[in-house]
Amino acid sequence: MNIEFVGRHLQVAEKTRTLAAEKLERLKRFLPEPIDAHIVLEAGKFRHSVEIKVRCASGEFLAGEEAVELHDALLLATEKVEEQAKRARKRQVDHPRRQDRSEASAQQWPVEVLTRESVRQGESPIVVKSSHLEIHSMTITEAALKLESSRSEFIVFRDLENEKVSVIYRRHDDDYGLIVPEI
Repeated sequence: MNIEFVGRHLQVAEKTRTLAAEKLERLKRFLPEPIDAHIVLEAGKFRHSVEIKVRCASGEFLAGEEAVELHDALLLATEKVEEQAKRARKRQVDHPRRQDRSEASAQQWPVEVLTRESVRQGESPIVVKSSHLEIHSMTITEAALKLESSRSEFIVFRDLENEKVSVIYRRHDDDYGLIVPEI
């Protein structure tokens, strides 16, 4: 962990450096390495302030506190940063990253389009157009958001909850329909 101290209107004592390093050392439980911290200690006439900025791979955390004693302001600011790191870690655990959505992970499924005339006449249908769709793994909510932002009428996807291929489509009343085939 790299910690940089800046003192405004005061000299940063070794005791203060040690205390800050001990408190910020606890962040290693929640944040990935490397962790860089920038601490600004400022002495005022009646109050002391501490600003802490912690950077790591998962983001940046900021905290600022004022107190009569520098020691108290430092403890309060480190507690704030620790709480932010805990919340960030909890979000990572509660919402793990989705599967790789690159072209390698997408499966290709053929789609055939039939004309109405060939179906009505009772003839054997003739394939007029054939194309391939990429099937990505996503939740139903993600599929609905993707459909909402696109101009297509439907999206074929693999549902992350049940691992089945599903189709979400736009209905005429501007709602969405979901087709989950049973095999």
